[in-house]
Amino acid sequence: MKTRFLASSMLAVLTAACATTPDKVPMDIAAAPAVPEATSAFAELSALPFHAPDFTALSDADYQPAIEEAIAIKLAEIEQIATNPAAPTFSNTIVAMERAGQVYSRATAAFDQKVSADINDTLAAADEALAPQRAALSDAIYLNPQLFARVKAVYDKRAAMSMTPEDAMLLELTYADFVHNGALLSDAAKAELKQINGRLSELGAQIPQRITEGQADAALVVDTVEELSGLSDGQIAAAAAAAEAAGMPGKYVLAMTNTTSHPMLAQLDNRTTRERLYRANSTRNYTGDDETVDMIREVIDLRTQIARIFGTPDYATWRMYDRMAKTPERAIGFMEEMVQAVRTTQEREAAEINAMIAREGGDFTVQPWDWPYYAEKIRQERYALDNEAIKQYFVVDNVLEDGVFFAANKLYGLTFEKRNDIPVYAEGVSVYTVFDADGSELALFYFDPFQRDSKGGGAWMNNFIEQSHLLGLKPVIANTLNVAPPAPGQPALMTWDDVTTTFHEFGHALHGMFADQQYPSISGTNTARDWVEFPSQFNEPFAAVPEVLQNYAKHWQTGETIPMEMVEAIDRASKFNQGYDFGELLAAQLLDMKWHSIAPGEAPTDVLAFQEEALGSTGLRTDLVPPRYYTPYFRHIFGHGYQAGYYSYTWTNMLAKDGYAWVEENGGMTRANGEHIRETFLGQGHSKSYGQMFRDFTGHDPEVGPLLDALGLTHGTPNIGSKCEDGEKGCVG
Repeated sequence: MKTRFLASSMLAVLTAACATTPDKVPMDIAAAPAVPEATSAFAELSALPFHAPDFTALSDADYQPAIEEAIAIKLAEIEQIATNPAAPTFSNTIVAMERAGQVYSRATAAFDQKVSADINDTLAAADEALAPQRAALSDAIYLNPQLFARVKAVYDKRAAMSMTPEDAMLLELTYADFVHNGALLSDAAKAELKQINGRLSELGAQIPQRITEGQADAALVVDTVEELSGLSDGQIAAAAAAAEAAGMPGKYVLAMTNTTSHPMLAQLDNRTTRERLYRANSTRNYTGDDETVDMIREVIDLRTQIARIFGTPDYATWRMYDRMAKTPERAIGFMEEMVQAVRTTQEREAAEINAMIAREGGDFTVQPWDWPYYAEKIRQERYALDNEAIKQYFVVDNVLEDGVFFAANKLYGLTFEKRNDIPVYAEGVSVYTVFDADGSELALFYFDPFQRDSKGGGAWMNNFIEQSHLLGLKPVIANTLNVAPPAPGQPALMTWDDVTTTFHEFGHALHGMFADQQYPSISGTNTARDWVEFPSQFNEPFAAVPEVLQNYAKHWQTGETIPMEMVEAIDRASKFNQGYDFGELLAAQLLDMKWHSIAPGEAPTDVLAFQEEALGSTGLRTDLVPPRYYTPYFRHIFGHGYQAGYYSYTWTNMLAKDGYAWVEENGGMTRANGEHIRETFLGQGHSKSYGQMFRDFTGHDPEVGPLLDALGLTHGTPNIGSKCEDGEKGCVG
């Protein structure tokens, strides 16, 4: 979840804001402590277009002192608010907090992206040193009794105040955040919580670094080209180049991927190589210098202690206070409703694979390293689908400019202009000005597509600058991916998964670009985990709209548009192998909830034994279909804020499939539909409740049927409506 008033490690949140205020009582500045003068490169908004961060203005070593200075400034700003002798008002308390921390927000936004996308030893050391200081800053805000007394005083008189709907939402959320973060705890409990938060922040910085290092260190060395049979010439050349760069000429190096299942498992003919690749990829971070198990054990124990301090049954209950799902029981019930259908599909698919193995004379049954390979053979046999052949139609720049941008133009009227005058944080990053339908400048957009050793796994969106009307700021947004870089002299190509990921992340970008809020705390993507993935997953299907696909899917050598039979094969195959593709995701989501449903005092001492027991209890065939992430490299929940929230990818996919059904039923990709989408939810941030925004968009409460239909799963699950009874299985709320 994005934290208000502070920047998260992945999605930096601007906390400087303002509002249309219902009162005008000024702060007595003379009675407040002085605010230190800012001296770093982040002291003022940059002079670059859109106030984009100037990455040439400081070295990597400058970030830590700049952020430490910004922390001191924000602490003083907060203390001014807390000690203001004037009576608390919405203006001098709630809005004042929104204004605080502008230097801090600018500094951490740039730093967090550097750490995530281009880390080095200097940045890693700074991140580790800053993590407890940033946690202490959060505690200084939320556990400040004078500050909370002012917030509560304003909250208690809200019924008598004249506020805009956005004012009212900000006040409700601010009060709820303070309570959630411990404002009502005793002094002793606050002190204990501060200690726990400090240690968790340290671990939250260390674990992702080790995961990144473990992914790099686990690279598989292969001796002969024969062992790589099935890979393309380009992939083999890239593996040879990687080995050469690593000082092993004549050998081949296969880099690991973020997820348990490696895409090359679907291609490698040599079963021994497949098993070696799978084991190297799925056992990283278990032992050795990159081991994370001990740190994860400590994280889980500390999180159960937080549940104890707050008197909740488990950490998930405490964590989900602001979610659309509201309770872990509701989220777990939603997922468990799908388990039987997924398991049935897994067993049917496993039987089909075993039949193929037998037909080919194999004397074994399918194992996790075999499943992707034989599933791909069945896919090609059944749907005439060759993923390597399909890849030739997806040139990276074409996917972005002629696909993603083209769809955004057709639906929302946006246009894009590439520019070369904006400093970037790493080689290979491109920048575009985004123009709104009326021709006005809307946003600045960074695109960082290629995998590198210094980049964390996965894909994400972040804000360098958060939209704010009162501050006059427009959004500056980045999309970061991990597309395999091309071998020298070869084109940069994407898999179909890469293509949909590009559209997915741009859905996040649109959510940020269309932000139209007064307060950055509730602007754009500053929403709950189980809502923020809705706009991104909603944008994915536009990748396959024929008008869009035919505009960008062109063979890199011949220029030929992707043949319709290939498009039809992709569409037919979209429901294929869901026992594996959806099963690995569902297993990881249930594993996350099991880790965070542990009662206080019951944290396990054996992390791997708990993982085995937890996966065995899911009801899924995790012996054949492993979770997308095993615990030691589950970066989402041990470093990136998705703890007790990884379910949100399926929850929001349910919202997205239901929402896209509305688009199809109402004329498809039209400008009128684009305006409706923007006005009802994509441009609304958290200015309204999530249920209200969804009803404004579709005219009804969310329904799970379109998701199960899209996955090709038999469903008898009830509609997931916001008006069902608390605790009812399958009910969203």
